[in-house]
Amino acid sequence: MLVMRPARMADLAEVQRLAADSPVGVTSLPDNADRLRDKIAASEASFAAEVSFNGEERYFFVLEDTDSARLAGCSGIVASAGYSEPFYSFRNETFVHNSRELKIHNKIHVLSLCHDLTGNSLLTSFYVERPLVGSVWSELNSRGRLLFVASHPERFADAMVVEIVGQSDDDGESPFWDAVGRNFFDMSYAEAERLCGLKSRTFLAELMPHYPIYVPLLPDSAQEAMGLVHPRAQITFDILMRDGFETDHYIDIFDGGPTLHARTSGIRSIAQSVLAPVMLGEPPAGGRQYLVSNGQLQDFRAVVIALDWTPGQPVILSPEAAEALGVGEGASVRLVTV
Repeated sequence: MLVMRPARMADLAEVQRLAADSPVGVTSLPDNADRLRDKIAASEASFAAEVSFNGEERYFFVLEDTDSARLAGCSGIVASAGYSEPFYSFRNETFVHNSRELKIHNKIHVLSLCHDLTGNSLLTSFYVERPLVGSVWSELNSRGRLLFVASHPERFADAMVVEIVGQSDDDGESPFWDAVGRNFFDMSYAEAERLCGLKSRTFLAELMPHYPIYVPLLPDSAQEAMGLVHPRAQITFDILMRDGFETDHYIDIFDGGPTLHARTSGIRSIAQSVLAPVMLGEPPAGGRQYLVSNGQLQDFRAVVIALDWTPGQPVILSPEAAEALGVGEGASVRLVTV
């Protein structure tokens, strides 16, 4: 059975294996043991902390096959984007150029560097092994962490954002980066993203132009790449869009990928999730697929199981499912349909 749980230091080697296969642009999942060790340590400290409002906490989850102890995916949440340094984005804007004498009235699309989204909670580090892409396990890997948010709302902001990896080719070249960022840094897109993964995106972002970029002056290839999703990021984009996220007025400053945004309380996995008491037994055959979590903190667990469940009634869990969730008779679980 695949189970979502908080990452622990013993997972380091497996997490690095996942990171090595993640697409260029996922700077929150660098293929570097020291950075990943720090990431897991920060997550362990965040799960252990007593929190009454969102701060610098960073939560990192893994998807474990309990039969083999092999990890099949990972994902994370940053409680406050830009808590210690600004969180930069390009904001889509329209400038109006008007000349009464010439009777000219033009609307021009521009990109303005901003940190409007600083303070929002940020979904990060999504990766699922390729054979699981498009399966219910992808849903668990992405939406299971939102059940954690639903159970611990005080730890997160009123709004959530997620940066989706934008277009780049097999050689790690990005048309948007080549048209914008490369003019300010003598390095390729892949090199820039690797450097950001090892250090921070902010120090590069602060060297980006702070004046508006007129989009019509960019090459066609760069304009066409704005808001486009990397093929390997399409799965997380689709899941989050179905969950109520929307493409907002912002794009990534490096590859031009879309930034999704949602009010936390309006996200489907949160708004439609409900609590139900547990009854141990053999569930009836058939039913619908549900995401189910135990609502705990350091011992948080989430799974996908088929249930023939009626709202207002107890959830009948098999002994195997109850053990995977770490719950017993009379405990409560949080669930939402896949």
